[in-house]
Amino acid sequence: MTAVEHGYETDRTAYRPVIRGRRLLVTCGHYLGTMAGMRMLAHGGNAVDAGVAAVFAQVVLEFQSAGFGGECPILIHSARDGRVVALSGNMRAPAAATVKRYRDLGFELVPGDGFLAAGVCATPSVLITALERYGTLTLGEVLAPAIELAGDGFPVYDAFRGAVERVAGRFRAEWPSSAALFLPGGEAPSLGQLFKNPGLARTYERQVEAEHNARHLGRSAALRAAHDRFYAGDIAEAVVAFQRDTTTTHAGGPAASGLLTREDFATFSTREEAPASTTYRGYTVHKCGPWSQGPVFLQQLNLLEGYDLRAMGAGSADYIHTVLEASKLAFADRERYYADPEFVRVPLRGLLSKEYAALRRGLIDPRRASLELRPGDPFAFDPAPGGVADTSPVVAGRAWQAGTTGTRAVDAAGNLFSATPSGGWFSTSPIIPDLGFVLGSRMQMFWLDESHPDGLAPLKRPRTTLTPSLVTRAGAPYMAFGTPGGDQQDQWTLAFFLNHVDFGMDLQDAVDFPAFHSAHFPSSFYPRKASPNAATVETTVPAAVRDELAARGHEVRPARPWSLGNTTAVRIDPAGGALEASATCRAQKAYAAGW
Repeated sequence: MTAVEHGYETDRTAYRPVIRGRRLLVTCGHYLGTMAGMRMLAHGGNAVDAGVAAVFAQVVLEFQSAGFGGECPILIHSARDGRVVALSGNMRAPAAATVKRYRDLGFELVPGDGFLAAGVCATPSVLITALERYGTLTLGEVLAPAIELAGDGFPVYDAFRGAVERVAGRFRAEWPSSAALFLPGGEAPSLGQLFKNPGLARTYERQVEAEHNARHLGRSAALRAAHDRFYAGDIAEAVVAFQRDTTTTHAGGPAASGLLTREDFATFSTREEAPASTTYRGYTVHKCGPWSQGPVFLQQLNLLEGYDLRAMGAGSADYIHTVLEASKLAFADRERYYADPEFVRVPLRGLLSKEYAALRRGLIDPRRASLELRPGDPFAFDPAPGGVADTSPVVAGRAWQAGTTGTRAVDAAGNLFSATPSGGWFSTSPIIPDLGFVLGSRMQMFWLDESHPDGLAPLKRPRTTLTPSLVTRAGAPYMAFGTPGGDQQDQWTLAFFLNHVDFGMDLQDAVDFPAFHSAHFPSSFYPRKASPNAATVETTVPAAVRDELAARGHEVRPARPWSLGNTTAVRIDPAGGALEASATCRAQKAYAAGW
């Protein structure tokens, strides 16, 4: 069904079509990144090769949203192995990072910027790991478009220029290496001007050199050599030296240098894990584990499975209210329980059990919005011993700061690639001279509280908001999707998925349908401000619906049309076998392409 059939006026000729093909489709946050992925088809590459190539290009093109020093969780359906895997792509805290150390420096929260928010870069490792295990091409082949974009330049666009302008004062006052790169002639680059990052081009070339020099050892060993050039060679050495010998100012605390050591980098590797999953109306939905917020998507599905959403109607007050209230319950559990499972006991089987969802569903009042944050007790539904419900008070949340992008790819063999690149933003840390990238600030998602599940600890992964999605049906690959948006990611993509599965919309209508989200629960970014019972709703949702939501107790916050989310998606049509892709027009630069 189309958006018009659901009562929402839209002229499809003014927007974008579903892109269809038969060999390879790519969709991501920047159209040149999409084309970088599509270039892999000429080399005989698969969807993983294309996805990796796109991400390498995106951290050149979308540096304000995702940098090479950041994070990139990935889900892959491997046609060769017939299974779904999760590649963590999450940073790790330095061995020297302790709650006491930050408290002694006067911090109450891990800062949202500077070197004290930085852990070990994850993006280089996860991309090479994905390529080695599930791709077919060489690093030199997949990096060629990104090296060209970084070395020869790309045309500056509005979002990139705006991001540079917003932080230009800090570049001039504090970060001379960033000013030298981003402020040619002392000013932000103009719209359409070619922007070059020769340092990042050279960093990429160093890794290709390492692969080339080890090619006689075989493909896998050559890729490992490229990985080691970053993490155990001269690149890591330059990163560690710069953050050790340079101080940065920090929000909420004093200026300081970083804590990373060569050992932190040399011992870092990407974890391959089984994904978390649940079933919903015949589909199996896969997410990254509780070191991400991914399972909250699955908890929402379990709660909503007990409702006839189609009878409520897409975009109706009943539907939006029900989804908002389910989100409040699922995210309350996220705040109470989610963390790196290598450090704390996360009752994931209980959290994802259908019985637990049925119990929690009874808390949803169909006529009234809840003002409470109500985590449950999943341990009664979790067979592993030793868990007890945490009764400590839930602390206030953090406000989201814009950043993150997305990458999806699918091929005729049935490979699916879904990634959420983020972090390493040029606005939160200075450019490392000669390397062309910055360190990330994902450690801000830790709490400075040893008793909190997501409390800071040496070598621990923070519970990240980054959350790609992948769906199978009857054991076969079906769809991959995702969006940037911090804590909103698993709400905007939830609505997309429900639009497609419950309301029968095609991929493009599903991503373009009017969006909404709750800000009731704590979010994840410095300085951790919450907005209890707030519901942000695009004004393309009719005023009568928004008024009814307000009458049920939601604090409705109107958002301008086409402003919430930047969802991209790919799908294999099980009926005819065609490949499909879509990209919302909300952020203007995301595009899908295929052959």
